[in-house]
Amino acid sequence: MDPRVLFFAGLLLTGSVPSCNARSSDDDDSWFSLTNLVIGGVAGIGAVVAAPVVLGAAGFGAAGVAAGSLAAAVQSAGAAGLGVGAKAALFMGGAAAGSAAIKKNDEE
Repeated sequence: MDPRVLFFAGLLLTGSVPSCNARSSDDDDSWFSLTNLVIGGVAGIGAVVAAPVVLGAAGFGAAGVAAGSLAAAVQSAGAAGLGVGAKAALFMGGAAAGSAAIKKNDEE
């Protein structure tokens, strides 16, 4: 299996998205600020604009998945190698690891 597939699957399964919880503090350092809203808006618009380009480069097209592409590798790895129970165990482990990482990040 291509190591890139495992890397991307690991990122998805570990919940590598930062926490968006508001932190309570005495000072006026809140995540809800105009700067963060603008950055979030620009990032969101950029993601929508870039999605067709990135998905096309990965091998997803209007006619389906292109043979020999990263998308085909991910699709075959998910369909052939693991049973439903193994996939469920990976998802639960990823969710637990992501939750632990977010909790540790929030404590700092």
